[in-house]
Amino acid sequence: MEVILRYFETIPSSHRSLILVLGITFFWVLEGAVPLVRFGYKKWRHALPNFFFTLTTVIINFALAFLLLKTSDWVANNQFGVINWLPGMPLWLYVIIGVMLLDLVGAYLPHYLEHKVRPLWMIHLVHHTDHEVDTTTANRHHPLESMIRFVFTLAGVFLIGTPIGIIMLYQSLSLVATQFGHANIRLPRKVDEALSWIIVSPDMHKVHHHFQLPYTDSNYGNIFSVWDRIFGTFMVLHPEDITYGVDTFPDRKQNESIWGLLKQPFHKYRRPTTEANGPVNRREDISPGSV
Repeated sequence: MEVILRYFETIPSSHRSLILVLGITFFWVLEGAVPLVRFGYKKWRHALPNFFFTLTTVIINFALAFLLLKTSDWVANNQFGVINWLPGMPLWLYVIIGVMLLDLVGAYLPHYLEHKVRPLWMIHLVHHTDHEVDTTTANRHHPLESMIRFVFTLAGVFLIGTPIGIIMLYQSLSLVATQFGHANIRLPRKVDEALSWIIVSPDMHKVHHHFQLPYTDSNYGNIFSVWDRIFGTFMVLHPEDITYGVDTFPDRKQNESIWGLLKQPFHKYRRPTTEANGPVNRREDISPGSV
């Protein structure tokens, strides 16, 4: 664990970029081999706007990375933050707790708020208006959302007291986890269900991309599924019953246009509808919020 932490304390930008590229490449290839849905789309054309927003996310995160470094240095020097106030523990447990708390404050919390606060939802909408969810959808975030997420990550570093090694480890794990969760791949049902007790599995996250409530407002998890189970936001929906997109913003042409997506947060708010007679939960042993 010490070796891993030391590596991430000084991880070169080129290595972080390599993780991004290799992750997309790996899941892109896997999607061709074992697709969950056989989309009738031109994969590269669909990916272009998603790659554009991936690039803007990378630029914003790299430009503001010095704030994470300064904050992590301050909390370390002043022994400030939750994990610095806990009793002594093995390094492996210290790292796990740090990563999990960052996942809660830096990912689950802002994601939940983006669905509950109207102006934030209009910004987050860009991520949800993809009609063919695949691994390139993972970083399809409006630049404003990238900045909002960064603020929450920064607040998490300050409140939790995480050193830079844990921050970089968390961000790397987060990157791969979101690519995996969005990937258009079919896993054996039992395998996906087993994974969803620990991490956010593909079938679990696809529920979140269903075009209507209440499913859209569920499964907010980023790396760990435990937060959805603890806070009662976990739901199950069979993949065959999922329709991607957002019911109140169905314009496919606009949702595939970079310029249209950049303007999306500035549209007038449209109240989403709730699926009155929607798909049946195929697993009766799991209900929303079950642990």
